[in-house]
Amino acid sequence: MSTEKKTPASGEAQEDILICRCQEVTESEIVAAIRDGARTVDGVKRRTRAGMGLCQSKTCGRLIQRIIARETGQNPADILPQKSRMPVRPVKIGSFESEADDA
Repeated sequence: MSTEKKTPASGEAQEDILICRCQEVTESEIVAAIRDGARTVDGVKRRTRAGMGLCQSKTCGRLIQRIIARETGQNPADILPQKSRMPVRPVKIGSFESEADDA
């Protein structure tokens, strides 16, 4: 079974490359999101979850920017990177207790 697909933009056979390893998002999924209207890295992220993994887009962010530039004809420097946010981690409720509460 081959992973090659024909992309309407180029008309050439192209291997379906894994762009976001953390979330297992492929290039064809990103291209589909762009054709669906995503014009920013955040737009692609909302549609595909690319960049939401453990690395928080440190591995795939620039690749996504390049794909957006290629598909839309924009200058890669004009495409803003995703908004960075600190990852949310569970915190035990006991962490909020103070010693005064124990007395």
